[in-house]
Amino acid sequence: MFGLIPKEERFFAMFRDMAKNIVDGAVALKEMLDNFSDPYKSQHLIKDIEHKGDLQTHEIIKKLNKSFITPFDREDIYSLASTLDDIIDLIDTTTQHIIVYHIDRITPEAKELGFIILKACQTIERAVSALEKHPTHISEYCIEINSLENEADRVRADAISRLFVEEKDPIRLIKWKEIYENLELVTDQCEDAANILETIVVKNA
Repeated sequence: MFGLIPKEERFFAMFRDMAKNIVDGAVALKEMLDNFSDPYKSQHLIKDIEHKGDLQTHEIIKKLNKSFITPFDREDIYSLASTLDDIIDLIDTTTQHIIVYHIDRITPEAKELGFIILKACQTIERAVSALEKHPTHISEYCIEINSLENEADRVRADAISRLFVEEKDPIRLIKWKEIYENLELVTDQCEDAANILETIVVKNA
């Protein structure tokens, strides 16, 4: 696969770096949700990781514009870079909301979503790492990511349902509903990235 004509192979390494950065963001998110001892420090760390992701995306796009021959379709390179960047952007947005909304404690459902997000991001990293030399493995990773997204959707729905039953403060209800939805959106973006990876494999089979 990807070996018929000479191509710019640096893209694979750049995507691996990007996927690793996403896992770093997911680890920091889970740590923030699990411990919540210094949320401001956690958010600053995640903001730094998000900024690094922006730079990585910029470098990929810049290289794309300068490369005559690419390892796979140019539009797929752009789509994959943008979608991977969206994952870390959503993680950052969610942690910003936790700070701005002055959340004082983290619910068990939010912690569970943080765990699912980490697993999904780790699976994305494995799928991206397989792209260059082991693309046949990507399908199984995509199935796993789809399963994790479904699980996150269930947790979000149950959490919001419980919120409407138990939460008496309407402002707190609105805050947590948005946080739950944003956390689940991270897994949606992971699924989008998986779909792009699967498309790349099919096109280049």
